Amino acid sequence: MPTSKPTQQLDTLVTVFNQCFADSVYRTRLQGGGDEPVYIPAQTADSKNTIVFTKDYFSSALHEISHWCIAGDARRNLVDYGYWYAPDGRTAEQQSLFEKVEIKPQALEWIFHRACARGFRVSADNLVAGLGASETFKNNIFVQTLWYCENGINKRAATFARALAERFGGNQYLQKAAYTRCELD
Repeated sequence: MPTSKPTQQLDTLVTVFNQCFADSVYRTRLQGGGDEPVYIPAQTADSKNTIVFTKDYFSSALHEISHWCIAGDARRNLVDYGYWYAPDGRTAEQQSLFEKVEIKPQALEWIFHRACARGFRVSADNLVAGLGASETFKNNIFVQTLWYCENGINKRAATFARALAERFGGNQYLQKAAYTRCELD
């Protein structure tokens, strides 16, 4: 059943994720309110992994979850999956590297947004340098999204997307025809 207020939607998102994964073999919970997003692996066998998303940003939560869905077992044992990250203000070369590693996560994030019946915006995550998302980056996200629609998404992503669609009503999240390249402009 769709919820209408932003705080209700965010609470619903957190609840959906935690119902899917907190007490599963993945022992992972979602938590908002962070100054910066981060993934923190469990410190003990009895504790849970934690995905922290920025403040109360719905899109930040979906983006961080997409990284978690893609990360393999070894990476999920590392803080922030051991990923390289250069902060806002990247050079053109750094931005190009950023875009290469962000194609799959942002394609999956788009699918999650669609499952939530919400619009998606590509994130170049480089406001200071004024470098928006390149056309190549947007094209690659579009192609990867269509690939996911045609070939499927992994088990964690599929479990989460299905739960989102049931809760938020976005039923065509894996239909190629539901995506157009112009949505990314």
